[in-house]
Amino acid sequence: MLLVTSIIAAVLTAIFVKLSFAVIGLRRKNKVGLGSGGYDDLERAIRAQGNFAEYVPLGIILIACLELNGAPWWLVAMSGITLIIGRLIHAKGINVPPPDFSKRVLGMKFTFGTLISLAALNLVWALYKLV
Repeated sequence: MLLVTSIIAAVLTAIFVKLSFAVIGLRRKNKVGLGSGGYDDLERAIRAQGNFAEYVPLGIILIACLELNGAPWWLVAMSGITLIIGRLIHAKGINVPPPDFSKRVLGMKFTFGTLISLAALNLVWALYKLV
């Protein structure tokens, strides 16, 4: 069972829906059907949502693999929490005008650190289980 992954995926989905509603709201407000229409706030919202959609699926897959292969629940949870934190910091940094690049960078450090750690953990854990 993927109990920890289910919780992490649910939280990440809620964040994605919130980011998506922000894009929809700005599209309606600015009457833009496609693209950003030159509106900076809409461009930021689109990129926050897009960046989230680009990185989170791989994180969830790696978290699920770790849990399915029997890693301790706390290790799976810790990985999910750091991914959630990274994505929240990044979204905040890109969405608040003017863009706060320090928060964006910190959010990406959390995200990349988590993804790299998850890849390494999965590799080590799988090799450990094989031996």
